[in-house]
Amino acid sequence: MTTTTRGNLFILSAPSGAGKSSLIKALLEKHQDIKVSVSHTTRAARPGENNAEHYHFVSVEQFETLIQQGDFFEWAKVFDNYYGTSKAAIEEQLNSGIDVFLDIDWQGAQQVRKLVPDVKTIFILPPSQQELENRLNGRGQDSKEVIASRMAQAKSESSHYNEFDYVLINDDFNTTLSQLEHIVMAARMELSAQQTRHAALISDLLR
Repeated sequence: MTTTTRGNLFILSAPSGAGKSSLIKALLEKHQDIKVSVSHTTRAARPGENNAEHYHFVSVEQFETLIQQGDFFEWAKVFDNYYGTSKAAIEEQLNSGIDVFLDIDWQGAQQVRKLVPDVKTIFILPPSQQELENRLNGRGQDSKEVIASRMAQAKSESSHYNEFDYVLINDDFNTTLSQLEHIVMAARMELSAQQTRHAALISDLLR
């Protein structure tokens, strides 16, 4: 007999174009017991993005009201747009045994660490600057000026890689996805989780 344990909280951060969103999508497709927090943002929806599925798209005024109400687990302003994570939604999922990923930047990660010291943090790096630029150009949705700005921002963001527990180089997608899965599985095998999950078995073995 096993007991449901509280889920683990993970942070996945990366510079734009490193492949973070694709990795999260693939991870969720393979594992029904892993979810990603749907953040609030004031930026405009990109082609193919749906409200409440990819983000909760809100106005600046709405976002700032939510900040004042203390509704966010963390929030940050990136590229002149706000991003924030709902407290209530995360707690509900964790308490039901779901592992939750926060798709946030290093600023948000710093905020979350103060509130949840045992959060597992992962940073994704591209294999090279040239490959990162190729990926950004390949999206076909940003101007040269925007891409230049994102490249500069990527360098700044990447300088915070050493604040994270794990660092993955996304050169080969399937390899990186496998490494990400191993981190999740290892967290589930930690002592505190196993003691709760198999309390009856351990008690019986030690009688």
